[in-house]
Amino acid sequence: MPEVTLVAETGRPIGSRSSGRLRTAGKIPGVVYGHGVDPTPVAVDGRALRGALTSDAGLNALLNLDLGGTTHLTMARDIQRHPVRGTVTHVDFLIVRRDEVLSADVPIQITGDAKAVHNADGVVAQEMFSLTVQSTPANIPSHIEVDVTDMTVGDSIRVSDITLPNGVTTEVDPEAAIVVAQGAQVSEADLLTDDQQAEAAEAAAEDAAAEGEGEGTGDDAAEPGGGDAAGGDAAAPSTD
Repeated sequence: MPEVTLVAETGRPIGSRSSGRLRTAGKIPGVVYGHGVDPTPVAVDGRALRGALTSDAGLNALLNLDLGGTTHLTMARDIQRHPVRGTVTHVDFLIVRRDEVLSADVPIQITGDAKAVHNADGVVAQEMFSLTVQSTPANIPSHIEVDVTDMTVGDSIRVSDITLPNGVTTEVDPEAAIVVAQGAQVSEADLLTDDQQAEAAEAAAEDAAAEGEGEGTGDDAAEPGGGDAAGGDAAAPSTD
C-alpha cells in the first residue's frame, strides 16, 4: 500500500468557532493519538488530505504524519463529514505500527456481467458493500473484487467464496451473502398451484358473501330504532 506524507500543524485552538475558521482557510481540524501519544489537536491542509484519502488505498491509506518534526505512521479513523456537501470536517489520526494487526473496512467492488441472470429478467443484488478484515497496515487491500460473470438465477456468492490476499483474514460469518442473483419478481399468487388458486378464490368468495350478509343484518336492525321514517317524518307536526 502506498504511503502519503502530510504535515500537521500543532497548537491549533479548539472549539467550534476556531474549527470553522480553520475550514474557511482550507484546513481540516483533527486529533492525533495512539501508542502512548497523548491526544494532540492538529490541523492539516484540506486539499492534501483529500488527495490522500482518494488515492488507490482509499480511506485505509497509510499516512506519514509530520508532527512538529517527528513523523508518525497513522491511518485516518472516525472521519466526520458535512451532512450535505459530504466534505471532511474532522478526522482522527490513529498512530499504528507496521507489525500490528488492525481491523479495517474494505470496500467490495462487483465486476463482470451476469448475462444468464439478465437474460432471465433477473437482477444481481449486492447485499454487502464492505468487508471487515484483519491485517497489518501495509497488507490491507484497497478493495475486494467479486466477479459475478458466471452467476445464474438462484446463485449467491458468500464470504467463504472469496479469496483474500495473503496475510488478510476476516471474522465475518462465512455464510453471509455478498451478492445474490434473483429471478423476475412474482406475486405470491403466481407461486400457487392451480388447485391452490381455486381454493383461494373460493375462500375469498365466501368471505365476501359473509361480509354482505353482515351488512344486511345491520341495516335491518337499525330501522326500528329511529331511522329517517320513524324519527324525522313521523314526528313532524300536522299541517291541518
